[in-house]
Amino acid sequence: MTKLYTCEVHVRWGDSDRLGHVNNVLYAEYAQEARVQFFRDCIIGAGALPTPMVVRKMTFDYLRPVTDETGPITVEIVIPHVGTSSFVVHQLMRDRNGEVCVRAEGVMVGFDPETEKSVPLPERTRELLKEYAPVEVSAPAR
Repeated sequence: MTKLYTCEVHVRWGDSDRLGHVNNVLYAEYAQEARVQFFRDCIIGAGALPTPMVVRKMTFDYLRPVTDETGPITVEIVIPHVGTSSFVVHQLMRDRNGEVCVRAEGVMVGFDPETEKSVPLPERTRELLKEYAPVEVSAPAR
């Protein structure tokens, strides 16, 4: 069975721009905070050793604004692909009313700080990440 990880990220007073919306660059911080919580709770908390990683790529689809009044946000995380040294993370950010505000997708890579090169993810980490893979839904037979 696929697991879905959710966590809450608070909207801070200084996060809003002059229009009263959360500034778009702060969603990268929210995504990072949610990934850190995910790893603490679900990967390291399940017995995997901490592994250095870097963000290879991050994209955001901004669907509706978050304001001070519609925060905090809930972030949902699934892991649709796990490779040897990298994985894809999908993050859905909802406001306090349950409205989807931002869809984020990132690619994370295992990293050796000494050589500054990618390295394979530990097997235990890969196993745990795969538990959060979304279920593939096939088209109904005709």
